[in-house]
Amino acid sequence: MADLLTIDNLSAGYGEAVVINGVSLSLDEGKTLALLGRNGTGKTTLMNTLAGATRQHGGSITLGGVALHKLSAHERAGAGIGWVPQERNIFKSLTVHENLTAVARPGRKGSGNNPFTPERVYEMFPRLAERKTNLGTELSGGEQQMLAVGRALVLNPRLLLLDEPLEGLAPIIVEELLKAISRITRDEGLSAIIVEQHPQAILAISHTTVVLDHGKVVHSGTADELLAQPALLEKLLGVAR
Repeated sequence: MADLLTIDNLSAGYGEAVVINGVSLSLDEGKTLALLGRNGTGKTTLMNTLAGATRQHGGSITLGGVALHKLSAHERAGAGIGWVPQERNIFKSLTVHENLTAVARPGRKGSGNNPFTPERVYEMFPRLAERKTNLGTELSGGEQQMLAVGRALVLNPRLLLLDEPLEGLAPIIVEELLKAISRITRDEGLSAIIVEQHPQAILAISHTTVVLDHGKVVHSGTADELLAQPALLEKLLGVAR
């Protein structure tokens, strides 16, 4: 299976500050990568760099043969990056339905025979269907997160970036989002990179994993292998067994 994403010797940060240094990884088409690490290790910086929101100091990023490091954030979205940042970035002055239709794009190569539309998002997240005329400001945190994921999906991206999608959400919402993410990635084969502070939950629905520490890759392998080694998981992340 061919690589969809290739990152080679990437260094990036904010202004002159370098946060990630010498990061290399690859992701196959149709696979999900769990990006793990303690707080402050560079995970969000790597995601922001893929989306074009940092200063790149060196290295290269290629998505489906396209050199992303030469593109602006807007151009990267057009090239197939669907980004759900921690801040969610929904349009709070627009309704749920307007949020989805404002950014929706037709299916592209890589979105399969069943591209994502607002109607498919409503089917995946019934809570949004019930609130389609509500403004973004009228949604709960969990509903805003569902909308943020839906907005990324209707772009019909080749690669979905999810930065801590479960953070601060009620358990019932976490369960709904995990089911949706698993369906999107495991069942429908949309490639994804997921940053999360709940490693067991994300490893269970991922194919591969990369662990960062001090801006560098300190572990890479299959998600199943890391999930089966609680002692190693604890060493890398400080996760209690």
